[in-house]
Amino acid sequence: MNRPDQGHILFVCDRPVSDPVIETVSRELGQMLVRADSAESALAHLRNNEFALILAGYSGNTDKLLHAIRTFRATPRSSQTPVVVLGVPPEPAFPLEPLYEAGAIAVVTEPISPAILKAKARFYLDAFATATERRHAEAALLETSARLEATIEAAEVATWTWDVQADYVHADARMGALFAVPAAELDGAPLARWFAAIHPDDVAATRAQLDQAIRDGATYDATFRLRAPGGWRWVIARGRVELDRHARALRLRGVIIDATRQIQAEQQLAASEERYRTLFESLDEGVCVIEVLFDAQQLPCDYRFLEVNPAFVAHTGLHDAVGKTIRTLAPAHEQHWFDIYGRVALTGEPVRFTHEARALGRWYDVYATRIGAPGLRRVAILFNDITERRHAEEELRRLAADLAESDRLKTEFLATLAHELRNPLAPIRSGLQLMRRAGSDAAVMARVQAIMDRQLDHLVHLVDDLLDVARITRGQVELKREWIDLGQVLQGAVDASMPLVEASRHQLELALPAEPVPLYADPTRITQVVSNLLNNAAKYTPRGGRIALSARRDGAEAVITVADNGVGIPKVALADVFKMFTQVGAEDFRPHGGLGIGLSLVRSFVELHGGTVVASSKGPGAGSVFTVRLPLAPHGAPALSSAVVPNAAQHAASALRVLVVDDNRDAAETLAALLDVMGHAAPVANDGAQALRMMHSFRPQVVFLDIGMPGMSGYEVASAIRRDHNFDNVMLVALTGWGGELDRSRSASAGFDEHLTKPATIEAIEQVLAKVAATAA
Repeated sequence: MNRPDQGHILFVCDRPVSDPVIETVSRELGQMLVRADSAESALAHLRNNEFALILAGYSGNTDKLLHAIRTFRATPRSSQTPVVVLGVPPEPAFPLEPLYEAGAIAVVTEPISPAILKAKARFYLDAFATATERRHAEAALLETSARLEATIEAAEVATWTWDVQADYVHADARMGALFAVPAAELDGAPLARWFAAIHPDDVAATRAQLDQAIRDGATYDATFRLRAPGGWRWVIARGRVELDRHARALRLRGVIIDATRQIQAEQQLAASEERYRTLFESLDEGVCVIEVLFDAQQLPCDYRFLEVNPAFVAHTGLHDAVGKTIRTLAPAHEQHWFDIYGRVALTGEPVRFTHEARALGRWYDVYATRIGAPGLRRVAILFNDITERRHAEEELRRLAADLAESDRLKTEFLATLAHELRNPLAPIRSGLQLMRRAGSDAAVMARVQAIMDRQLDHLVHLVDDLLDVARITRGQVELKREWIDLGQVLQGAVDASMPLVEASRHQLELALPAEPVPLYADPTRITQVVSNLLNNAAKYTPRGGRIALSARRDGAEAVITVADNGVGIPKVALADVFKMFTQVGAEDFRPHGGLGIGLSLVRSFVELHGGTVVASSKGPGAGSVFTVRLPLAPHGAPALSSAVVPNAAQHAASALRVLVVDDNRDAAETLAALLDVMGHAAPVANDGAQALRMMHSFRPQVVFLDIGMPGMSGYEVASAIRRDHNFDNVMLVALTGWGGELDRSRSASAGFDEHLTKPATIEAIEQVLAKVAATAA
């Protein structure tokens, strides 16, 4: 391959067909062959190109060939270009002297030998390349020398050479001007003449550095002051020792640079830096300098700490931050910080703001401004941790809001109390007037007495609630604990609330424990808790709704749940439902009135028992769920007496918890009645969703599950149960009218353990239950 500085080959011949040897040799040498049919056309090529070799072909006309050679020699562009004549007859038939006299440098006779032509051409091509390189090197050397001289001149650099053995210095005019040495002494003055201009305080150190360089044959580098009109100038002296073959110092060549402005600037910078550092480190506020980092889309995504003051750690809690990014130190740092600092870095507009850094758990008052060149994207930040102040302000606002809310609730409570007291008093007064007028009418008297009894009961209930609130507030409520059966207490609460439930035509679903659950508690207060929750559900559920009461044992706790499909509770109000005098949603739905203290009593009584109560709802119109958790045997409870659960052991050994799920209510009720006769607890669910809810509350051991239910099929219910590992030990029994092999395979795939075809025989049912009883034993 040709080097870039090689020329081409110019082939001049007026024959239409040339010897193929020429093309072959050119190709092998990697050269471009340019053709011309006359000396005149060759000159046109020479004006635009530089050729390394000219080949002149002989076509039988000697005069034309000689004319071409002389033309090339007379043309400046080709006067030095080698000309090789090709294809002349061998001597003595053809005289070669005229060709050499005209300017040819070589002649190749016919027939043309490829080897000879290639050797000659390579020689001349290499010579051309060498000459070209030499010209380029000479030009580069001249340019470098000129540039060096210009640089030295512009930089005010003086040059010098010290002959160590003869002790005389050769220096240029610039050095003479710096040292105040006249021109006559620039070539040959001893070293002491030059040292006389150095500041006395710098002479010893400068001489020691020079001697050290001479001894070690090393580089000399010194900074010192020179006497100048009106003061002293700083200079930097640098040089390199040249050694002889015995490693002795011959001479020292070097430069002197006037560094006065540089050193004065450094001194001023050092003083400024010292003032800045003193201020920087003494500030109580946090200070840092950051470099804002941008992603491939040029959006700010992080920043790196370049400098921080001592107060930085106290304000941020971040240690060893310099050199690290904030995402390394606090990965969850919010994007708004990057956006703000990125805007400052790009626009140069300073900002003052207050914002929260949640990843650091703090609030900050911040001032940020760009420093340095815009391309550096650096921002200086002065900030204060105002977390405590912010919390104090929030606490003051909260207290003010609580005070206003308490005042509002008090006013609303008094108005509600007046309304609730007038409601029963009005019919009592009317009844008394009716009794005076009716005289001895027994029917009227009986009707009035029933009304007055109900209203008096309502009044008594209101007064009892108010008294309970007062006792709780003063800490005067004393629990009368005893060992009780949770199921019996819940049944008493249901009996107490049934009139209100039935009056609203609600459907009440019960999922109570099949076996006794001993609980050491005050039966009256627990009954009141559950009754209040049921009454609350009945009040805030539109007519004809559903209410579910369930209870179960969860480790060392009893869990009681009251759920409804009523008006629901907004998520923002869930935390307020247990507050005194609060009636969430009262403006939208208040069919039964009330003082708003029922749920507050629930929470108080539950907490007195060491338990908890929580409310949950998916929002307005989505119903509510209240969950009570009570410790079964709190610390200090007496030993459990067997009289509390008289037949619990025997019942547990023979009875099973069986859930019957069928959308055919008659079929479900008859199967449940049959299971009850057999001694098992068997509640009913009429759809898949209800069944899944009851799985958690009833905790069945066996589920008889219909397949063809609307909405959620038995297959879907079984799959959902099998996904919950809490029910891994529950036996699922498919109860369906389909009994083919494909049906049985499908039910097994869905997770069923047994497959019974309707109508199932008692024997088949007993066999299934016997398997479960044997496993439980």
